[in-house]
Amino acid sequence: MELEILFEDNHLIAVNKAAGILSQGDKTGDETLADIVKKYLVEKYNKPGEAFLGVIHRLDRPVSGVVLLAKTSKALSRMNEQFRNRETQKIYWALVQEKPKLQQGELVHWLRKNEQKNISTAFDKVVAGALKAELNYRHLGSSDHYELIEVMPKTGRHHQIRVQLAKMGCIIKGDLKYGAKRSNADASISLHARKLIFLHPVTKEKIEITAPVPKDPVWQFFEQNHAS
Repeated sequence: MELEILFEDNHLIAVNKAAGILSQGDKTGDETLADIVKKYLVEKYNKPGEAFLGVIHRLDRPVSGVVLLAKTSKALSRMNEQFRNRETQKIYWALVQEKPKLQQGELVHWLRKNEQKNISTAFDKVVAGALKAELNYRHLGSSDHYELIEVMPKTGRHHQIRVQLAKMGCIIKGDLKYGAKRSNADASISLHARKLIFLHPVTKEKIEITAPVPKDPVWQFFEQNHAS
């Protein structure tokens, strides 16, 4: 896999993860994004042995977009704290088939994860074993067959965007787990981590990183027409 690097300095590196790549190791034993970035760092900086790399946050395997990693332990601990305290802003783009009833709004559900099936179920009220999930969304535009929704999650629950949009009747293109009738050819789902905004852990300046969309005609159409 060729790395698409979106940002790099002495403390952090941000890459545009392709759909299908694992953010972190799982039972499959497949190569991960962290493995690929470590190899890049060793080669680029002629490092003897292994490079330090800290995984700050993750994207589901079939999801594409910006992922931020730490090159030092200090950056890792400070960025972990920012994510934990919800001081970062994540913006996602999702392609769905149904236009939402409202142009924009807030979704609040309680999500319960099924570990065996690796899916979550959304409920409209408090239920045992479920965690509150909140996001804001807005409809950005339409093509002949799909709608583009921008999503700003306020919490970070398992499959949150996927299950909450499906619950609203806006199933993400290719997301068979949550009701899509057809898969995408590359087994991706059309959910893209478009933007990440945070304070640099050392310089304290505001950093805004935008990830170009996948090289797919539908995505390209929306990026050309709604890039702002």
